[in-house]
Amino acid sequence: MLFLRPPGVYAPQDDTAALAAALEREPLPPHAEVLDVGTGSGALAVAAARRGAARVTAVDTSPAAVLTARLNAWLAGQGRTVRVRRGDPLRTAPRHHFDLVLANPPYVPSPEPAPPRRGRARAWDAGRDGRAVLDPLCARVPSLLRPGGVLLLVHSTLCGTSPTLELLREGGLEAAVTDRRLVPFGPVVRGREDWLRERGLLAPGQDKEELVVIRARRPQ
Repeated sequence: MLFLRPPGVYAPQDDTAALAAALEREPLPPHAEVLDVGTGSGALAVAAARRGAARVTAVDTSPAAVLTARLNAWLAGQGRTVRVRRGDPLRTAPRHHFDLVLANPPYVPSPEPAPPRRGRARAWDAGRDGRAVLDPLCARVPSLLRPGGVLLLVHSTLCGTSPTLELLREGGLEAAVTDRRLVPFGPVVRGREDWLRERGLLAPGQDKEELVVIRARRPQ
């Protein structure tokens, strides 16, 4: 259990739970090294350590998230396994390769054309199409994976599933949707529901959001 979920740090939610469930099913090789992109509270980093990863690198741009993840890792008894760093998750480990990459990036379409540079909304706002972080992530991940390495990625269908699969496959990965979940609208989607409907991203009468978990593997 994680004890610290302070205001301003993305707390584990339905998307975290979906990715954690996929992680539980994913076999890890001996001495596995894991990268947790945008760790937030550190929930997935701790879960990977408990699954038997030898080393987990957790990265976030938020100083509050970095501190929270470090404290939660120590409180969970995984402080020596989980190493938390502040920085751009796509540039923190440019010369290192991983057996598993976990990613729960910002993916909610926003009326603002660019993601915010500060504040809580950095954890979910991702530009007008919701892909401001997803697209560079999909382009970068293939070079972070070892042969046989796996990406587990969660996002909403509001930002499109096909573009994610296409980008990952263009990078040489074998990619497919492994999980789908319908969840009630959270406060962020409810707050911009009219705008999302005007853009055709929500159907008339739709009151649930679909989350997908995508598994992408780099061939041996």
